[in-house]
Amino acid sequence: MNLTRRLLHAAMGGCLAVMALLVFVNVVLRYGFGSGIAASEELSRLLFVWMVFIGATAAYPAGEHMAFTALVASLRSRPRALALCTAAIRLLVAGAALLVAWGAWQQVRVGLGSRSVVLGYPIALLPLPAFLCSVSIALFATYELVARKPLDLGHVAEAE
Repeated sequence: MNLTRRLLHAAMGGCLAVMALLVFVNVVLRYGFGSGIAASEELSRLLFVWMVFIGATAAYPAGEHMAFTALVASLRSRPRALALCTAAIRLLVAGAALLVAWGAWQQVRVGLGSRSVVLGYPIALLPLPAFLCSVSIALFATYELVARKPLDLGHVAEAE
């Protein structure tokens, strides 16, 4: 899992580096020389979408997504109720992720017939990371449900 996390972080860093370079070069060319790279905006947008969903995929197993643990923390003294609540949360997360994946897949299918204006890549590449992220989160949540992994209630100190 550590290798996967490092690869995801490297992919996010790569997306960010290419975006920053593209935008910087484009700004210099536009204001310094009166011309720009037409593809830089389109490619930056595509990389930004991928970076966001790669980040969301990396954040889920690390427990870095928003958590309403203050609601569940009161069940610490009742292990059975906490276990049932944990299972319900994991089922809801997996279900919601699968709904998002289904919707994203519909958008991928629609985008297969369209091409971007400047670079000509399939428009399906824009919703594809949402599909992959949602499927990954559903798999992570299902694994945590089957493995009976306890909820990380360490966020309680941050709740007000």
